[in-house]
Amino acid sequence: MRSTRSLPALVSLRAFEAAARRLSFSLAAQELFVTQSAISHHIQRLESELGVALFERRTRAVALTPAGQTYFDQVHAAFELLRQGTDAIRAPTEARITLKVGLLASFATRWLAPRLPGFAAAHPGIDLQLQPDTGLADVAGGEVDVAIRYGRGVWPGVTSRLLMTERLSVVCAPALIAGRKRPRTPDDLLRHPLLTSHAKQPFEWDAWARHYGMDLGRAQTVRLHDYNIVVEAALAGQGLAMGRHRLIASHLASGALVPALPDAVLEDSRIGWWFVAPRGALSPAAKALQDWLRETAALSDTH
Repeated sequence: MRSTRSLPALVSLRAFEAAARRLSFSLAAQELFVTQSAISHHIQRLESELGVALFERRTRAVALTPAGQTYFDQVHAAFELLRQGTDAIRAPTEARITLKVGLLASFATRWLAPRLPGFAAAHPGIDLQLQPDTGLADVAGGEVDVAIRYGRGVWPGVTSRLLMTERLSVVCAPALIAGRKRPRTPDDLLRHPLLTSHAKQPFEWDAWARHYGMDLGRAQTVRLHDYNIVVEAALAGQGLAMGRHRLIASHLASGALVPALPDAVLEDSRIGWWFVAPRGALSPAAKALQDWLRETAALSDTH
């Protein structure tokens, strides 16, 4: 009987089966929640161990070699048998839990959505039902189960737990302040419209202006429906926005938005993103979401 030690590593076989089935290293990486380079490494290791090329690498695609196709047919069939056997013996699936989450549309699209596959992988039994709105969903009254809110954490009738603080600075399109138009002092910013989003209790421009000694009494303010529109207006050169660094990190990194006063950054431990829930103990699903959000926020701080 042949020893099982002669078999390639299971992780390499999984990488090969997914890449061969999708004919894409990147799609295989997404499916297995690893990097594309990890898929490439496992397949190179497998090819070296077997002594044959399994893929033809092309400019923007991959294709199976004849040996790769033959091996895939066998490996795929083996994985299908494993899946069928596992499904047959697995205990009945528990009822899925739906968690209604109130949040700002800007937070949903610019921070949360790209990270949601990680939550689904970690908690496959919990379905998140996102309810984006510019208003405050009624957590205490049961309109939503929990909420993610932006502010200072002071809302009546609920419990608020800080997920992550926010960094604030005035940002704009580079052309708006190019050359001699570059502001030198906070009051120089008043030459341009100040873009702000609808909020029941607006505070960030006031907080920044108070910290840096800018008189908002002479400001031309443009009020827009939500922060997504504020960002788009700033990108189009229509004025200055208060940049929430958590939400505009990609625009800052690309240079599409730049700080109007690079050294004038407001960091206040009370201003940030909060997990809001009814008073009392969190449900297991709500606690799972809260813990995952805090872990994911902490991880994003290290990158």
